[in-house]
Amino acid sequence: MTAARAAKTGGFDGVEGTGGTGGSGGGGDTSPPPFRAAVTALGETRPRPEVRLSPLPPPRRLAPFTFALEATVSEPEDAAVELADGRFVLLHDPQGQEGWRGTFRVVTLARAELEPEIAGDPLLPEVTWSWLTGALEARGAGYTEPSGTVTRSSSAFFGGLAERAAEEVLEIRASWTPDGTTPDAAAHLTAWCELLCQCAGLPPETGEGSSVVQLPQRRGPR
Repeated sequence: MTAARAAKTGGFDGVEGTGGTGGSGGGGDTSPPPFRAAVTALGETRPRPEVRLSPLPPPRRLAPFTFALEATVSEPEDAAVELADGRFVLLHDPQGQEGWRGTFRVVTLARAELEPEIAGDPLLPEVTWSWLTGALEARGAGYTEPSGTVTRSSSAFFGGLAERAAEEVLEIRASWTPDGTTPDAAAHLTAWCELLCQCAGLPPETGEGSSVVQLPQRRGPR
């Protein structure tokens, strides 16, 4: 995807732009210092090696200042095989918005393909949501006003597509308000990347808690 034209902040090897907007559409960076600091922190975030972050053109109607990233999780032994993907969007409105109870808001989407026996687990939505809140808490990424959905969808194929195997997909849409007037954006992004890796079925990195329930590793989105 084509990145939005903006000043480069670093952290995205071989990618031009930051996926951010200052809201004015004109030249120069007119964004407030707290937003610039958050964007810089996001650009310098280094998740685990299986995660690739790339800038996206940000949504322009949700807030005066926005920044967007896409993420993909690949198999540790084969980077060409994607196991999960998603989007991470940071919104900033110096005046705040109804329902935020703050001046920043994080809006995310995570997707991964499931094995059929896992998709049928009745506790899957609750477990998946707990991965997100647990990752945020473990990273010290304070938050309020969490909101979201966990969706399981099934696809069967017919006619010219009949040879394709049935697909089960897990989708997590979540948003929350980071604590503080200048939040630790890197901690929030890192926690969300950990959620994405758990959805992909990757084992915890060395030093992470071993009590976290994992999904079996599986094929990624096709």
